[in-house]
Amino acid sequence: MNNKTCVAILFGGRSAEHDVSLQSACNVIKSLDQNQFDPLLIGIDRQGRWYAVPNPDNFSTLTAADLAIHEDLTPVALVPVVNQPNVINLNTGAGIATVAVLFPVLHGPYGEDGSVQGLARLSNIACVGAGIAGSAMGMDKDVMKRLLSQAGIPNAPGMVVHHNDPRPNMQALTADWGWPLFIKPANLGSSVGITKVDGPKDFDAAIAHAFAFDQKIIIEKAIVGRELEVAVLGNDNPIASAIGEIIPTSGFYSYDSKYIDEDTATLAIPAVLSDDQVTHIQRIALDVFRLMNCEGLARIDLFMTAKGALYINEINTLPGFTNISMYPKLWEYSGLPQRALVTKLIELALEKHLQRSALKTVR
Repeated sequence: MNNKTCVAILFGGRSAEHDVSLQSACNVIKSLDQNQFDPLLIGIDRQGRWYAVPNPDNFSTLTAADLAIHEDLTPVALVPVVNQPNVINLNTGAGIATVAVLFPVLHGPYGEDGSVQGLARLSNIACVGAGIAGSAMGMDKDVMKRLLSQAGIPNAPGMVVHHNDPRPNMQALTADWGWPLFIKPANLGSSVGITKVDGPKDFDAAIAHAFAFDQKIIIEKAIVGRELEVAVLGNDNPIASAIGEIIPTSGFYSYDSKYIDEDTATLAIPAVLSDDQVTHIQRIALDVFRLMNCEGLARIDLFMTAKGALYINEINTLPGFTNISMYPKLWEYSGLPQRALVTKLIELALEKHLQRSALKTVR
């Protein structure tokens, strides 16, 4: 009898971060403890269609290219389960797979924003990471900044522009904030759609570029300082990792720096900080994690100025999980290897699901 827990690992998706997701998923799959878990690989194409991706013959040599999603694969359908709470059935064409946990390795909209999390809640199945509210608030940088400001947690001064708003007055903005500015989509990650604008000639193009990815964008004052990152893990009693520092060589921590050319940025783990600074930054990271209603995992990104002032840049509820990503690297340094980390994330998902399942649904 197979007593392993079936885990459906979801990757790809409709987001502009589709390719990043394949890289992250490859790393997660290779880190999965197959003595405890049976992986079911589900690729979501750029139109949102689900396909069963065959398990590799050798998981240790898996590459992102092996996870390519195409129409020759078998479509997957979600099938209702009768009298079997806490699992879902997936029809993979080759048969019915009974799944106990969804592990969405999906970055950006349609995966990190509460979409898949809502599906899991409706289907009554455990799902790795934050729930609907935490995912949605963490994805939307506008909502995130409002909540941080309301809680008195410093973040970069910025303004929101909707696609149907009048274009902002560049002279008024730069009179207050100066150059450079950062212009970014409100609902995206992995530095996709972000432009560092150093002067007037690039302002309009940067706005158009951000609006190509979202109907709401953020214009922010650049914070001059060190770029620090903290990994958080847990549900009711989360813990913070050691602190890492991003030292970019190409102006800012771009998409290429994160996923393509690791030589364009240095990841310093641990960051050179005093014990008091480490304690303070970890406490702020945990405060942000709780404020944003997060569960399971998140990465908190901060800036620290030369005078020691801290500003939250953003929170990532499904951070990058590639072999050069900060989240797994920070936990490796903190004493939790990737295999143990992936196992812990699945255990946390099951723990939280059991708690929710115990709640009353009738009066």
